[in-house]
Amino acid sequence: MRAILGLIAGVIVGIAIGPGTDQASAVGIAISMAIVFYILSYATGKRVFGNIPKKERRKVATSGIFPFIFLLLMFMIITYTVLHQNIAS
Repeated sequence: MRAILGLIAGVIVGIAIGPGTDQASAVGIAISMAIVFYILSYATGKRVFGNIPKKERRKVATSGIFPFIFLLLMFMIITYTVLHQNIAS
């Protein structure tokens, strides 16, 4: 679930960042979208697992964070490149 949300977030960020966007704004957009989608995945995971013991809460919060980040970055770069590849040439 987090991997799919990372993919979706990456595509959205790749679309939101245009060629005229400065670097600070692009980083802010990417980080804020990542946080929003990660919180969404956490809430969804919490709802799916229902009442879980206190020990397992940390596992729900941290499991899948690396695929989420990797797919977010990868699809952000791919989407940006596909949309704006003809601008630089």
